[in-house]
Amino acid sequence: MHYRTLFSTLALALGLSIAPAHAERVLNVGTDATFAPFESLNQSKEIVGFDADLIKAIAQKSGLKIKLVNTPWEGLFAGLNTGDRDIVIAAVTITPERKASMDFSEPYFEAKQLIIVRDGSKVTKLADLKGKKVGVQTGTTGDTVAQKAFGKTSPDIRRYENIVLALTELRAGGIEAVVADNGVVNNYLTNNKNTQLKTIDDSSFAKEYYGIAVKKGNKALLDQINKGLATSKADGSYQKIYQQYFGR
Repeated sequence: MHYRTLFSTLALALGLSIAPAHAERVLNVGTDATFAPFESLNQSKEIVGFDADLIKAIAQKSGLKIKLVNTPWEGLFAGLNTGDRDIVIAAVTITPERKASMDFSEPYFEAKQLIIVRDGSKVTKLADLKGKKVGVQTGTTGDTVAQKAFGKTSPDIRRYENIVLALTELRAGGIEAVVADNGVVNNYLTNNKNTQLKTIDDSSFAKEYYGIAVKKGNKALLDQINKGLATSKADGSYQKIYQQYFGR
């Protein structure tokens, strides 16, 4: 009897399962599901949104097996370094500081910061917020913008776990403005009528680009992601997903 056949017979007799040695590992994809329409939880506690649909399309086209894992924003990047997360997709802006500690895919979304204030506010630009209480989500680009404008240790910068909490505080009058990404802000205002909030587009805010992050040096995985992203754009899959969430 061939040794492989003998091994299989013995394994079956002992009740052992035989998995292919080349079985592909399921990759953990970290995302912070508090940032609709990019990622949020539906009524069944499933992660849904633009980023969720896009990474599924990329995985399908590049032959990756993935599992979306809801992860608090502040733990996303640490998870990459420890190996708890293989991929991060969470409306993450590509910045020089972040590129120093992780690698990014080609950009997949263009974004911009907006200022949100209550109706009746006389604020027209970022400089008008000096000395006022400004809400941001901890560790986001909005946080960085506020720090650069008002100082890293400014007591007027109020940090929140997510943007919805900051906007809720703004509506309640606890702060005077919020600085956040246009996509999540516009989605919030679309789905929450009569908020008595308005947005301000400061011309000093530069365009930003979201990227999919992997651990520094993981070129093989990054190449697969970029391949899947390029294919999704070329065959119309990306545009279909974009249209679903942003309607243009």
